[in-house]
Amino acid sequence: MELSQLKTESVRKLLLRKKDELANRVDTIHDHARNPLDADSAEQAAQLGNVEVKVALENEAMQELVEIRSALQRLEQGEYGICASCGEEISWERLEARPACTECVECAELG
Repeated sequence: MELSQLKTESVRKLLLRKKDELANRVDTIHDHARNPLDADSAEQAAQLGNVEVKVALENEAMQELVEIRSALQRLEQGEYGICASCGEEISWERLEARPACTECVECAELG
């Protein structure tokens, strides 16, 4: 297997693992949201205060899932690692740090 194929397979595994983690996080948030409030009023107030936090966490996880699915699609289409803005290759270091990124460092900083 050539080096680029090894990198592609490594990225695919990383994206799939992250996708599973995020899907589990969303499921956990949904499970907590479905549980009725079963405590006294002070505890219920505290639980309701956590709703905003849970919604924010869910939104963040859902956005990351969209980005990961998009990255997996680009990977399948042979377009992964190409900057959506300038068309140049995204550095391997950036892809390792942010595997779902769509822009090189230069374009991301400009945007």
